[in-house]
This record gives sequence, structure tokens and C-alpha cells, in this order.
Amino acid sequence: MGHHRLDIIQSMKTKKISLIFAFILGFVGFVTSFGAHIVAVNLPEYAKEVGIGVAMIGVLIAAYDFAEIIAKPIFGSIADKQGMKKTLLIGISVFIAASLLYLAVPPQWLLGIRFLQGIGAAALSAVSLALVGVYYKQNRGRAYGIYNAIKGAGYVLSPLAGGLIIAKSHFSYIFVAAAGIGVFAFILSLFLPNVQEKVALDDDDDDFSVQSFISVFRDPKLIRWYAIIVVNMFFVSILFGFLPVRVYALQYGPVQTGLILSLVALSYLLIQPVAGYLADKTDVTTTIRVGLILSAISIIAAPFVRDALLIVDAIIAGIGVGIVWTNTDTLISNLAQEGKLGATMGAAGSFKEFGDMVGPILIGLLSQILGLTWGFVICGFLGLLSLPLIQSKNKSLV
Repeated sequence: MGHHRLDIIQSMKTKKISLIFAFILGFVGFVTSFGAHIVAVNLPEYAKEVGIGVAMIGVLIAAYDFAEIIAKPIFGSIADKQGMKKTLLIGISVFIAASLLYLAVPPQWLLGIRFLQGIGAAALSAVSLALVGVYYKQNRGRAYGIYNAIKGAGYVLSPLAGGLIIAKSHFSYIFVAAAGIGVFAFILSLFLPNVQEKVALDDDDDDFSVQSFISVFRDPKLIRWYAIIVVNMFFVSILFGFLPVRVYALQYGPVQTGLILSLVALSYLLIQPVAGYLADKTDVTTTIRVGLILSAISIIAAPFVRDALLIVDAIIAGIGVGIVWTNTDTLISNLAQEGKLGATMGAAGSFKEFGDMVGPILIGLLSQILGLTWGFVICGFLGLLSLPLIQSKNKSLV
């Protein structure tokens, strides 16, 4: 059995395999983006039902992200030692169980439900991202492009699905939809090859090691790219969180607002496969640099443009963050040490969540003190300050 597993892994390293597994893993990633946002965008409805304020809505949103920040690297490290597919299936099961649990408890327990959902999502998200790196050695960039495009579709479809559910039934049925998506992902995941990234570890290395877990955060080859990931997610959160504030300030109607935000999301999604192709064919550091510059300049320009120019600016910003997202995933997976791919991609996932949390807080504070225009401008320039991190000529970092 052990020799057969080694043969499968060696085969994956030496030849291209079907991209169907990237589609399956992308749908697994879709579970967490769909599950996070189908609830988050409908929390005002929940607030009206149970009588909570805006501050508590923020806590309910943060609970999911906080659970992912903590749990992603832990589950990634466990997956390296105990098996990725098994850990993936456990994560999906936890997500499904947490979603269905909401139907059996008082609605006031939503905070705990969101945290449990986040724990399950952390496992399935971190491990599915790592498995792309395990399965695809020859065309990893394309695989990550497909993965991120499908996962990102959850951000687009969840508000639509949630709105329809609320219109036709009740808030609790949102969790039925989330569980249903999870069940479908679980079934698809059963068809994934049962392999492990580790191939030659001593028996003593099979257990979870705190030292090994911490090492992925301290690896000097990875730290700079973790910082770039934080900056990119910082930009993503500003685009999806505060571009609507800019649009509202222009007194656009709901249709125009929805159009602009949809174009941002679509540009971000559609660029992913292209960005993955570029990651396989070009210098990935140059591509990341270009993407970061595009998104930073677009964010700086956002408060100074309107109408058609604002739409173009938003599309360019979406393209920029999409390019950086897929290319950093590819680069991080290439830099991961053997036997630590799960922990490394889990750590990268935690930094994504951190950037996603920091962005709205910082631009919100700056805008409150200096005005919305300065909030966009300062955040854009802060992102540009990260460019020197990509300037290294050391080929070992690529």
C-alpha cells in the first residue's frame, strides 16, 4: 500500500494530470466563500429577528474569519502528518454539522455556530489549497487559477442565493443551503486521489509538532510573500467593503451600485485562469509586481473618478488583486518545504484572513478622521510601500 502511494505521488510529479481535480478542489473552496457570505450579507435580517445592533453584526462576521485565522495553519500541519484527504473530509463534515446545528438551537447561539462553521471552513480551505499543489507539479499555476476562480464564485453567487432564500422563506434556511453545498462537496471529494505530500518521514514525525507548525511562519523565504498576501487581501477588503461607500457618496442608485460591484467581482474571477497561465509561463515575481501596482493605483484613483471612469478603475482593481492572488498561491506552494505544504498553505490562508480584517478597519479609521478621499489615497500608497519586498534578485526565492 505504501509503495503504491509513492508511485502515485511520483507519477504526479513527473507528468500532467487532468485538471478535473482542480475543479473539484475549487468547489470545495467554494463551500467556505459561499458559507461565509450567504450568512454575512443577510445578517441585517437576522438582527431584525432577534434584536441585535450593528456592533454585534460585526462580531458575527468576524467570528468566522477569526476561527479561520486560528485553525487554518493548524489543520494544514495536521494534514501534512495525518493525510490531506482525510483532513479535508473531516473539515467538510464539521462545516455541514455546524450549519445543520443552527436548526436545532436557539437563534441567539449564532455566534457559536459561526465559529464552528469557520473551524470546518479553515480545514477544508487550507487543505484544498494545499492539495492543488500536491496534485499539480507541471501546471500548478493553471490549476490555482481554476481553483481560485471557482472558489471566488461563492462571493458572487452567495448574495443572490441568500436574497432569494430570505424572500421566499426564512433566515434559517440559509444554513440548509450551506449544508447542502457542503454535502455535494463531500461527495465530490471522495473521488480525489488518496495521497499524502509527505513520503519519507520517520514514525516519530507522524504526530502534530508545535515546532514544525511554528517554523512555517518563521521561514525567511516565505515571510516577504506572506506580507504581500496581507497587502493584497487588504486591497480586496477595501474594494468590496469601501468601494460601495464611495459609490453611495456619489448618490448612485441600487442598479448602478450592483453593476459596479459585479464588474469588480467578475474581473477578479475571470482573470484567475489567465493569471494562473502567466504563473506557469512567466517570472512570477514580475507578474505579482504588476498586479500590485494596478490595484494600488486603482484604489488611489477611486475617489477622483466617476461614471464610466469609475467602472474602468474598478475593473482594473479587480484584475490587479486577482493576478496577485493566484500568483502568490503558486509561488508559496513552490517555496514550501517537503512535508510542510499543508501547514504552509494554511499559514498563507491565515495571513489572507488577517489582511481581510485589517483593510476595512484601517480605511474606516482614516476616512473617519481625514475623509473618504484620504482613506483611499493613504491605503493605496501604503500598499505601494510593499513593492520593495518583491525586488529580490535571489533566484532561490522564486
